[in-house]
Amino acid sequence: MAKDMTLLWGSGSPPCWRIQIALEEKKLQGYNQKLLSFMKGEHKSKQVMDMNPRGQLPAFKHKDYVLNESYAACLYLENQFGAQGNKLVPECPAEQAMMYQRMFECLTLSEEIMNVFLYERRVPEGERHDSAVKRNREALTAEVKLWEGYLSKGPGPFLAGKTFSLADVIVYPTIAFLFHFQLSEDRYPKLAAYYNSLKERPSIKTSWPPTWLETPEESGKMKDV
Repeated sequence: MAKDMTLLWGSGSPPCWRIQIALEEKKLQGYNQKLLSFMKGEHKSKQVMDMNPRGQLPAFKHKDYVLNESYAACLYLENQFGAQGNKLVPECPAEQAMMYQRMFECLTLSEEIMNVFLYERRVPEGERHDSAVKRNREALTAEVKLWEGYLSKGPGPFLAGKTFSLADVIVYPTIAFLFHFQLSEDRYPKLAAYYNSLKERPSIKTSWPPTWLETPEESGKMKDV
């Protein structure tokens, strides 16, 4: 069934990892895949551009259907293969509402991370301002504190309640990204507990970014958040 699927992906990319986790959860192993290097610019190759004209990863295709946005691909996989593997949308209306809320709130968290992470790449050295750096970090800190608060209040142990759901598929790679770049586990104990509790889940462990296995922690980009 998965042989008519193709995933072009990059290691350490939360959007790519989301689709990998969803595929594992839905027992869709055996799909065609190719690991590409961001450093070598392989995400701009013709193979990627033919599937994703934006020249970005992931690039995902099922039969003739192309879904390059990770949220779209994960929702599609659950809708098309709902009876297979693990069900990723709760039956409980309250948990379902929480799942969708947390999924789409992750867009803001991801944006704030990228504002900090990519500032130096986006802004020429002579145009950078300490005030902008400070503002970006303060905004990310406020956002991370918000998520720490969510996990402190429950309903736990997962983001939408008692079962692993699409909220976890979407958000976990972003949380893991923060800790990979040395977000303080002492400062954010609830986020750290959530991060560590899911490390051994088969879908996550199997798809763990290979570059992260080689380098368990990167420079302390998030240490001061």
